[in-house]
Amino acid sequence: DAIALSKALRARRPEIALGADLIAGFPTETEAMFEETLALVGEAGLSYVHAFPFSARRGTPAARMPQTSGAVIIDRARRLRAAGEAATGAFYDSLIGWVDDAIVESGGRWRLGNFAPMRAPVGAPFPVGAVVKVKVAGRDGETLFGAPVDE
Repeated sequence: DAIALSKALRARRPEIALGADLIAGFPTETEAMFEETLALVGEAGLSYVHAFPFSARRGTPAARMPQTSGAVIIDRARRLRAAGEAATGAFYDSLIGWVDDAIVESGGRWRLGNFAPMRAPVGAPFPVGAVVKVKVAGRDGETLFGAPVDE
């Protein structure tokens, strides 16, 4: 259902950003189950992934289940984070050439409507809170850059 919904949303709004919190190494998770989680990142078109290792909490049902080994949990969390970073990079790349509204934040930061971060052009004369139509020209790591455009 999540994959079908994400595809339907993306068909209507290609620039949409979808994110998920994903646990690596939940008790009884097999390698095949984990591979399905990894595949979900691409199949659902996730733009942002918050991946974290499972840690048992005393008194919870999961704490009483057979545990996945710590080394496996750490490795799976690392692999899941790498998949998330690759997905975020591909998402940012897909926005190059895109024209959208950006909100001006403090510290020379702007955010597009899909929450993608953008660096303000040098000398941009817009106050914090202003909404500016921009064209994304590229990215520098995890930050997009571009310039305002006339509406």
